[in-house]
Amino acid sequence: MTTSATRTALTALGAVGAVGVGAAVWGIGIERYLFTLRRHELRLLPPGSAPMKVLHLSDAHMAPWQKRKQLWMASLADLEPDLVVNTGDNLGHEEGLRGLRRALDPLRGIPGVYVHGSNDHVAPSPRNPLRYFLGPSKITSTAEPLDTQSLDAYLRDDLGWTEVDNVATSIDAGGLRLDVFGVGDAHRRWDRVGALPDQLEEVRGSGDADLTIGVTHAPYRRVLDPFTDFGADMIFAGHTHGGQVRVPGFGALVANCDIPLRQARGLSAWKHGGRSIPLNVSAGIGHSIYAPVRFACRPEASLITLLPRDR
Repeated sequence: MTTSATRTALTALGAVGAVGVGAAVWGIGIERYLFTLRRHELRLLPPGSAPMKVLHLSDAHMAPWQKRKQLWMASLADLEPDLVVNTGDNLGHEEGLRGLRRALDPLRGIPGVYVHGSNDHVAPSPRNPLRYFLGPSKITSTAEPLDTQSLDAYLRDDLGWTEVDNVATSIDAGGLRLDVFGVGDAHRRWDRVGALPDQLEEVRGSGDADLTIGVTHAPYRRVLDPFTDFGADMIFAGHTHGGQVRVPGFGALVANCDIPLRQARGLSAWKHGGRSIPLNVSAGIGHSIYAPVRFACRPEASLITLLPRDR
């Protein structure tokens, strides 16, 4: 190789390296702190209803030292939501509940529903990120257990929220009756979709709902399809982190479940059995403490304002 060609090759390698370093610095040092609120409006309520604001939180993966994240989450109470939907993975450390209290205490007394993700039960563990390209991540049997009982006591007793893991129930929010059902973490195969029809029949026997909501941590097709069949007007999910690292102009490279990549983040339409309903998949607020990076995928929460349908 000539001296000129060698110099050109080294310059190209240096440029590629500089881009890689720059992307890493951005993803690790900047973007993972660029907390973002996504806003949407949907006409799903009965004609004549007052608007209802739904705050969707997911995948906080909280560690006690993450003060910026805690302050931003606490500030979301200023939105004055009528309902909070929490799609799991609240904890990211054995002491994460301390940080979660600082983040969620301002939402105390606002009606809410929640399901668990695996990191509400077991702590995260180091993973090789390249393995996600081989399919959904495998279950780690050596993960350290977390204090789920204390987490539930906080969400249920302190905040007043209702757990809907493999449960159907009714709640009142925003002056409306909501039928809500959900499943445990489908990524860990804790979902029990078959338990819901009988519960829904019993819930619906006590009166008609103004809105029916399905809640899941991991948006697997085997959950989304029956949720649609069960009459959900809207589905909320998390888990995907929006891919966590996305390619600008392309989108997510992985979703860690079997949802189409184009629906791994944001509001889209889930179609099944002749129905098409809104599906909001949150890209989440946090990240594993072992993968402190987000690139082209800012940490987020969603505020979805539900409006009355046209007459």
